[in-house]
Amino acid sequence: MNNELAKPGRKFAYQQSALIAFIVVFTTLIINFVWGFEPAKSAALGGVIGIIPNILFAYKAFKFAGARASKQVVESMFSGVKLKMALTAFLFVLAFKFVVLIPLPFFGMFCLVMALPLITPFIIKQQR
Repeated sequence: MNNELAKPGRKFAYQQSALIAFIVVFTTLIINFVWGFEPAKSAALGGVIGIIPNILFAYKAFKFAGARASKQVVESMFSGVKLKMALTAFLFVLAFKFVVLIPLPFFGMFCLVMALPLITPFIIKQQR
């Protein structure tokens, strides 16, 4: 389970998650100063709902690596995606049921968190 080949990918995924979390906190603070606490709370919740499943997916996806573990790699990816989707849906249900949300900052931050993994590889240089 502690595969040396998976370590660089796991490290990059965690660095990416940390950068995204920093961007969510920074953006939430800006929203708080400009529009107030309620929109900032909605934005922070949208960011958290995007970040937590991504971190769990990174943990599941990078358990295995290498040619001998190819079946385990595919299975862990699929189970990671299923876990991510189920957890995202569950967190959305909890948020809509128990918290009064402002839709624009909530969905805006969630969409930002979903789009940031496309940009962060250019910011984080992966060491080879």
